[in-house]
Amino acid sequence: MPTPETPRRLVNTQNLVAHAAHADLAAGAIWKLEEPVRELDSNIIALPAGDGIDAHQGPDNDVMIHVLNGSGTLGTAEGDLALRPGDLLWMPRRSMRRFTAGDSGLIYHTVHVRKPGLLPTLRR
Repeated sequence: MPTPETPRRLVNTQNLVAHAAHADLAAGAIWKLEEPVRELDSNIIALPAGDGIDAHQGPDNDVMIHVLNGSGTLGTAEGDLALRPGDLLWMPRRSMRRFTAGDSGLIYHTVHVRKPGLLPTLRR
């Protein structure tokens, strides 16, 4: 059994995305980092076609987003950014953002400093 200090594989995102693409998932996290001792948080978020996350001000820390599957739009204070697989986005702390999934849905991976209790409102 690995110790908390041992690097290890947590999930294979290709397998996870392949499964999610064939499942009828509700909007929200389909994977999250659950290691008890950590400094980072990480989630994989799935938004079915047409769903989204309402406009909100981000947390007091930067967030990296990696689009894994699907398409959509990231709404920002300066306009909309089209999202497609492979896009790597930096969202500065406290920046305004809104996610809207495209016709095939949207699956993305987030990485950020661990911070308690920020849950944006999902929109349908």
